[in-house]
Amino acid sequence: MRFRLPGQSAWAMRATAVALTTMVSVTLLGGTAHAEPAKPTKPSAVTSITKAGRNWQLKVYSASMDKEFKVEVQRPADESKPAPNLYMLNGLDGGEGTASWNAQTNALAWLADKPVNVVQPIGGRGTYYTDWQKPDPNLGLNKWKTFFTEELPPLLDKALQSTGQNALVGLSTSGTSVLQLAEAKPGLWKSVAAYSGCAQIADPMGKQFVKMAAGLWAGGNTENMYGPDDSPLWAENDPVINAEKLRGTLLYISSGSGIPMLEDVEYYLKTAPGPMGAVNLGLGVGIEAAVNGCTANLKNRLDSLGIPATYQFNPVGTHYWPYWEEALHKSWPLLAEGMGLS
Repeated sequence: MRFRLPGQSAWAMRATAVALTTMVSVTLLGGTAHAEPAKPTKPSAVTSITKAGRNWQLKVYSASMDKEFKVEVQRPADESKPAPNLYMLNGLDGGEGTASWNAQTNALAWLADKPVNVVQPIGGRGTYYTDWQKPDPNLGLNKWKTFFTEELPPLLDKALQSTGQNALVGLSTSGTSVLQLAEAKPGLWKSVAAYSGCAQIADPMGKQFVKMAAGLWAGGNTENMYGPDDSPLWAENDPVINAEKLRGTLLYISSGSGIPMLEDVEYYLKTAPGPMGAVNLGLGVGIEAAVNGCTANLKNRLDSLGIPATYQFNPVGTHYWPYWEEALHKSWPLLAEGMGLS
């Protein structure tokens, strides 16, 4: 399935929300946590770099997760000068499958003439790129917030000889993650763009959508993520509740209305056989409509705090890649400003 299902909130189409909640309740039965493993003694490090022209593949060992991950980098055309880092997070499968900028867009080609290191970490399927409280039987040990905020940035700055100026982009579930990461370490990313990501995760319906993404689709148990529904960790990781921490960050936030264009309908019907195409279309409509309501609430919260942001509320658009690629183009001036390129 193509959709990258973000955590959502109660401002969706009720019929879609009820259907998704039912699926989640069926899926999330059972699942037990493992004991925390012993902490490794070796530090995080870049263990290898493979170069193919301007395309580099780094292997990075994470001490917090005791595991090695791939980080794909497109270097700037002029590698003789230090360049900033544009972190681009992938869809719900973490770039391990087809939910990636590489597979679904021409983003890298479009960015090829920009003086930036385009950084795409691979991994973290279904994790929301956050620190899970316990190892998960299916998704393993996940300390992605630690990886992105503490381990990876200094390693990249050294390996790429970068300027140390960073921007961060995410879509769908990672559109939620980029806001969480920006709040976790204010100032690390000077500019952040969130496309079709639902920022509210602590309300009852928001939790159900997180459970749908991490649980129904990825097979994880969100009790290992933030604990049971009454755990304070949900609120502690909710970007809307903690919006004050976004002050000083350049923000670009976009979503569509959920109303499909003819191209959307044709795509969904052609890429899935029989009635599944219509089901996918319905999901694409419902998910984006929910995201749109959630994004409006984020705007209201930021406005109430006097925190500026650039918003793009598209009058049409479902939950898929052409809209996110367009949003990347539109948000580039803000991203460039944060990286010191304007």
